[in-house]
Amino acid sequence: MTIRPFRLSVLTLSLFIPAALCAVVLFLVIYSGQAILFNGLHFITDINWNLGDLYDDPVTVNGISVPSGANYGIWVFIAGTLASSTIAILIAVPLSVGAAIFLAEAVSPKIRPILSLLVELIAVIPSVVFGLWGIAVLVPFISHYLSPTGNGYGLLAASIVLALMITPIIASTLLDALMQVPRENRESAFALGATHFEVVAKAMMPMVRTTLVGGIVLALGRALGETMAVLMVSGGGINILPDSLFSPISTIASFVVSQLDSAQADPTNMSVRALSEVALVLFVITLAVNAAAKLLASGALNVRNRK
Repeated sequence: MTIRPFRLSVLTLSLFIPAALCAVVLFLVIYSGQAILFNGLHFITDINWNLGDLYDDPVTVNGISVPSGANYGIWVFIAGTLASSTIAILIAVPLSVGAAIFLAEAVSPKIRPILSLLVELIAVIPSVVFGLWGIAVLVPFISHYLSPTGNGYGLLAASIVLALMITPIIASTLLDALMQVPRENRESAFALGATHFEVVAKAMMPMVRTTLVGGIVLALGRALGETMAVLMVSGGGINILPDSLFSPISTIASFVVSQLDSAQADPTNMSVRALSEVALVLFVITLAVNAAAKLLASGALNVRNRK
């Protein structure tokens, strides 16, 4: 009987997180309800985003008041989000794995805490600082040496900035897991004549596979939702699909921020509701990515257990 109040209080506190999540989703669904009815499936497949004439009299479509000529399509922003996040992951994973293995295997235990702390400190740098670095250093470098058009803003710049932001997340997560690998596993592999590379690749990495997948998912969630840094270096491309690494893009999160000011001038409030629908789509994408990662992680865990 004395434990019961404690269990009840802990249960109540633990329900706050799912309750807050459900409240956010419910708000987005209710607030963007009219936009969902007005846009239909064309909202996802169309590449044209047009707020319409905000100074003309609104028109009524299926009982919904919208600005004249308004059209809301976000396939461009979905493509920009997925492309920049995918390229960022492709850059960040090898860097992160290499950094984690280096810190775990090649660095002296005396200086390992200092170097690992430096890696973790990169993760807490504000995104606007990465954006400023991108504008001052990365964008001029791309425009002068890489871009055939001379424009450094675009998909490549956004992807590199995102990669730098998410690399510490994967590296620190993987480093902690590598440090927990039992010493006996390493010594047994060395005793069987394995090289250092084989010990890491065949005796250690399979044991931390699930942790690596989890770190990549955390990093991908950061990349999908990053706003300011991407907004500063992506070029703000609208209504045009990226066809190269140097094409200007807009991600979903950065687009919502950049358009909110203009959307609030809509007297029908449909533009803001459409942006809420955009946020709902981003939430669904993030949820799908996490669900897929859970399946991958559980599959990796099952394979490891069978061995």
